[in-house]
Amino acid sequence: MKKDGQPERRCRLKHGTADMTEHHETIKQAVDAASVVTVVGTLMNALPAIAAVFSIVWSVIRIYETKTVQEWIRNAKRK
Repeated sequence: MKKDGQPERRCRLKHGTADMTEHHETIKQAVDAASVVTVVGTLMNALPAIAAVFSIVWSVIRIYETKTVQEWIRNAKRK
C-alpha cells in the first residue's frame, strides 16, 4: 500500500516485479523526447504541421500535469 492509500500496482517480470509507474514514466519520457524532435524537425521544415500540433498539444498536457501548475490551479480555485 502506498502512502496515499492507493494499492501498489506491480507487474510480474522474468526476474521479479516492477512498479508500474516506472513503465509509465519511461513511456512519458520517450514521448517527450519524440515531441522535442518533432518541434525541431518542424522548425526546420522537415515535418508537416500536423506533427507540430501533436507535439504542442503533448507539451501543453505535460506542463499542465506538473506539480507547479497543479498548485497554481489549486491556489486559484481557493481564491
